[in-house]
Amino acid sequence: MILASPITPLENLLRSLLDFFHNSVGLPWGWSIVALTILVRICLVPLVVRQIHSMQNLQAHAPEMKEIQRKYKGDRTKMNEELMKFYKENNINPASSCLPLLAQFPIFISLFYVLRKFADNPPGGDLSWLGVVPSIAAPVLDHWAGYLLLFIYAASQIASTYFMSATMDKTQRWIMMVLPIVFIPLIAHFPTGLVLYWMTTNLWTVGQGLVTRRLAPKPDEAAKKTSRTPPKAIDGAKPAPSRPVQQQQPSAPKVVRRKKQKRARR
Repeated sequence: MILASPITPLENLLRSLLDFFHNSVGLPWGWSIVALTILVRICLVPLVVRQIHSMQNLQAHAPEMKEIQRKYKGDRTKMNEELMKFYKENNINPASSCLPLLAQFPIFISLFYVLRKFADNPPGGDLSWLGVVPSIAAPVLDHWAGYLLLFIYAASQIASTYFMSATMDKTQRWIMMVLPIVFIPLIAHFPTGLVLYWMTTNLWTVGQGLVTRRLAPKPDEAAKKTSRTPPKAIDGAKPAPSRPVQQQQPSAPKVVRRKKQKRARR
């Protein structure tokens, strides 16, 4: 007896949704994949909102975290302890930025198996897309339109990485933006429908990034210094002495001032 894969229920659910969009709604298979992608991304919106808030929180506290890293540069264990304490005090969860990706990964794997079965046993109905892609079940490089899809995939993946890696340092960000190009030879062997799914979810991410940059609330500015906030003393350094307030000299009596004025007139 062969045990079912842990993602088999999700694979069956995705296939049922594809069948629903195709048979009940009347969409071609290509547009059914696009509709399924949009449905999945809508379901992931709560996680994405948490991700955006986490990224904004990280950006707001980035200078303080860099100062902790600089202060404990020689003691990595102490640095990690102080960072974890800082995360707890400021309600920061760095792992929340990975939640949408982790939630999407089993969906991607399940859809991969669904579309691979398309290639082995193409279902009935129209497998073309936009009148350009002849079959979403065929490998992406079987037709010239597949090269166009790969280009759109790479460009959209780089753009989505640009929006989702704002809290990374420059080196990590460049690595994440180059990876889509490195993976192109591997993705070139995937079914066209899978590339269509990946391209659609990347374009959704780009649009989501553009919208959230304009409409998302600004990071909490409560931690920012005001003009009345005294500067914090650095460890081991004495605070700067306050300058004494100069007392005003008492004004001369009126009688003395009148005498001086009369002498000046003479």
